[in-house]
Amino acid sequence: MIMKGKKGVVLGIANKKSIAYGIAKACQKQGAELAITYLNERFEKKLAPIAEELGCADRLYPCDVSKPEEIKALRASLEKDFGQIDFIVHSIAFAPKEGLSGRFMDISKEAFDVAMDISVYSLIEVTRELKPILSDNASILTLTYYGGVKYIPNYNLMGVAKAALEMTTKYLAEDLGRDGVRVNALSAGPIKTLAAAGIGDFAFMLKWNAAHSPLKRNVTIDDVGNSGMYLLSDLSAAVTGEIH
Repeated sequence: MIMKGKKGVVLGIANKKSIAYGIAKACQKQGAELAITYLNERFEKKLAPIAEELGCADRLYPCDVSKPEEIKALRASLEKDFGQIDFIVHSIAFAPKEGLSGRFMDISKEAFDVAMDISVYSLIEVTRELKPILSDNASILTLTYYGGVKYIPNYNLMGVAKAALEMTTKYLAEDLGRDGVRVNALSAGPIKTLAAAGIGDFAFMLKWNAAHSPLKRNVTIDDVGNSGMYLLSDLSAAVTGEIH
């Protein structure tokens, strides 16, 4: 199995429609041992059955990335469980509702700061905190979207955050390359996730994308999960700094 012997943490699963869940499932199916995180008590209850399914019921940890102490606690838990880890999946993004509708120039500084902190800086902070327990040739994967490259209606502030996240991926890849650690971003087409529910006219976006895709369909959680698993595995040992 491709991921046999690999151990890693997945941050950002919300439910079974999450892209992060698809990646976690693909990795677990190929032999990886996982730990997953939750934002708060409400999500803990929702994720308990998923953790059970993924074989990590005893490795379900709180991690609100806006709280540095929780990231530090996550490192301690992972070190206790695994010693070292081989991969990190960062699937965390947030923008206040005002940042996903209306005129872009009306976005408040507060909304901008929150979106950048949660969606972008968290990747830097998680990477820095977990770096001491990363194994040789470890892989870090974050999730982005085409709205960080081109204008997408109603994506607004999240588009700016994704653009920053993609450049953060590249700079981290250069910084960590000397240590043998790879950093990539996976840019999937539109998928009906919990996060997507906050984007206006998303149903139209799905319909339009399927009609204009070469395969005449939208991607699925399993499609993206398998691509993510590839980027976390040794099959992509020479791939880093890429938006895939």
